[in-house]
Amino acid sequence: MPSGLHRYPQTRAEHFITFSCYQRQALLGTTGRRNMFVSILEQVRRRYRFVVAGYVIMPEHVHLLIGEPERSTVATVLQVLKQRTATRLLPRVSRGPASLWSEEPHLWQKRYYDFNVWSTGKRIEKLKYMHRNPVRRGLVTSAEMWAWSSYRAYAFGEVGAVKLNESPPLRLAPKAM
Repeated sequence: MPSGLHRYPQTRAEHFITFSCYQRQALLGTTGRRNMFVSILEQVRRRYRFVVAGYVIMPEHVHLLIGEPERSTVATVLQVLKQRTATRLLPRVSRGPASLWSEEPHLWQKRYYDFNVWSTGKRIEKLKYMHRNPVRRGLVTSAEMWAWSSYRAYAFGEVGAVKLNESPPLRLAPKAM
């Protein structure tokens, strides 16, 4: 683990997560690839039952603000999310001697940055940071123009491909006999 990086899992705090494409390449640089990522994020959110408070998908990195998963851990959720997107977005690699790739292609850098969000003020700060990212980078002139973030849900109440601030379904305890 990089020096100075401390993770505090299973604290019931939200997690501001950042992870990057391999060597910061724009591997999420197309509409289709970003749409695929968002679709897989929603599938993983439902399977592991965690709240997504915010997100932005950039061409070469991703920011998520998520709650603790009901099923498993943040580390497992990110592993599954990265694996599923890599499986869908990377070319099939031939295992024979005529392979076009000298090594397995990569979609993601190893590891991720995880910052625990303990206060409402910090939560708002992280959401603003995420939503302003495409504007700061010059990808759009205003945040509402970037389709791959949670901004429009907050600004206009729109329901997007990823359900925001939706708690996982309650598990009912079995009836006592």
